[in-house]
Amino acid sequence: MVNEEQGRQTESQVPLVVVMGVAGSGKSTVGSLLAERLGVRYAEADDFHPPANVAKMSAGTPLDDEDRRPWLDAIGVWLAEHSDRGGVVSCSALRRRYRDRLREQSGARLFFLHLDGSEELVSARMAGRKGHFMPPALLRSQFETLEPLEEDERGAAVPVGGPPGEVTDEALAALTP
Repeated sequence: MVNEEQGRQTESQVPLVVVMGVAGSGKSTVGSLLAERLGVRYAEADDFHPPANVAKMSAGTPLDDEDRRPWLDAIGVWLAEHSDRGGVVSCSALRRRYRDRLREQSGARLFFLHLDGSEELVSARMAGRKGHFMPPALLRSQFETLEPLEEDERGAAVPVGGPPGEVTDEALAALTP
């Protein structure tokens, strides 16, 4: 866990959470469960990608920073719009500079929940996933790109080895005193 004390919420604070991690780590599943349990809105970051990004990833080509900029900005706007009532968004946010951009664009105090799992575990999950534009061939590039949370970032890492309900319980524990 990173910065456990900074991650704690008081009853008067409304959480604004970015569920981050590589493709196949469970961001969408845990993010939607977490939002439901917190009673806040949920957004899937994949829905913010422009069609060109989806086409590029579908073709097996990783996105570059220029591709990610408008995507991150759109997510930042969503976060800003939900800063007073809370919300959860699933977003890979693999690099520190992407997380910094989300913080800058949203102007909000974000909590980053890193869903952390081994490449072998996540690869096995991706192999069983159907209908997603992100091909398993890009997973290696995601692990190479991943920069774990740093000490000065508000957030926590939660292992993804268990069922989604257990992972969500651990996420809630990281958010609440």
